[in-house]
Amino acid sequence: MTGTPEVEAPVAEAPAARRTSPPVIAVDAMGGDNAPVEIVRGAVLAVRELGLRVLLVGRRAEIAALLAEEGALRDIPVVHAEDDLAMHEGALASWRRPRSSAAVSCRLIRRGDADALVSAGSTGGIVATSTVRLRTQPGVLRPALAVTLPTGETPTIMVDAGANADAKPEMLVQFAHLGCAYAQTAFGVRRPRVGVLTIGSEPGKGNKLVRRATELMAATAESSPGMDFRGNIEGHDLLARKVDVVVTDGHTGNVALKSVEGTATFAMEAVRQALTSTTLAKAGALLQRGALTRLRERLDSETYGGAALLGLNGTVVIAHGDSRAKGVARACQLAHDLAGGRIGEQIRRRVHTRPPNWLHRLAQSDAPAQRSGDQTGEG
Repeated sequence: MTGTPEVEAPVAEAPAARRTSPPVIAVDAMGGDNAPVEIVRGAVLAVRELGLRVLLVGRRAEIAALLAEEGALRDIPVVHAEDDLAMHEGALASWRRPRSSAAVSCRLIRRGDADALVSAGSTGGIVATSTVRLRTQPGVLRPALAVTLPTGETPTIMVDAGANADAKPEMLVQFAHLGCAYAQTAFGVRRPRVGVLTIGSEPGKGNKLVRRATELMAATAESSPGMDFRGNIEGHDLLARKVDVVVTDGHTGNVALKSVEGTATFAMEAVRQALTSTTLAKAGALLQRGALTRLRERLDSETYGGAALLGLNGTVVIAHGDSRAKGVARACQLAHDLAGGRIGEQIRRRVHTRPPNWLHRLAQSDAPAQRSGDQTGEG
């Protein structure tokens, strides 16, 4: 996933009331490097192995042919969409593609015919399309991408991972609440520990944006019983389980995410080379096959499904662009868990229980600090 141009987040009333039955996941069949073949296979896996309710959105004839090959033509409904967003197209392309599979999926959510969107398409295009067509929940300043880091049975969540390259201090405060809602809904963490990613753990470390955001977060922590604010954390703490939610701007978050993913890939390749270097090493690898499989599963990005775009009137999960069937199915599971857990209501309670514009008033309580909070700077 990559950082995306910012799209103003229009606010609208919530879409049609949701059904009480299991969530319906609209899968963008045309999005991703391996679309539509792997996307369709992933949808079939989600239905057959995970028992999820899924519908596929895209060019009907292509999807039907692939479903027939899987023997699943009658198992998954197909909604026709004649257009799609190419992987190289970013945020602006969403305005020129009102009939794209992603746009049609968003309309299904707004009508109440689906509860969530899963797409492996262009991150910028999906963020823009869903933000414009689903719109932000009242009180949410900007939607944010939340990703899970491979830290064990209960992953660490990082927000924002690329939706907002430039952020303001009050936005980071909201990202913390969005991340806490995610941790509670997806992983059952009752009082998530929150840390701000910066260059040192001591108070006052970081650029102007981070320092002001930390001040605001500390000021609101006492009135936020569902959040345990732990202050600053550093890059080497990302996988150390010191916090449940890591808060950062989208630019820093995306760089950190790619660094973690690259390190995981390097580590697995280094292990593979070490275990195939000699006959004795190969024999040892056979004895450790189970442990190695668990390690590979833990470090595999497809294990975690993708990134959740939080703060919209509807659940959106953006899978990795190169996702194959397993990754698509896992993304569907994540979307099901978030929509079924009513993450929108969790966010609504966290954001809307406060007086209108409380964040703006708090941020403006110190004008010089507020004015300096937009840009990166000194360490």
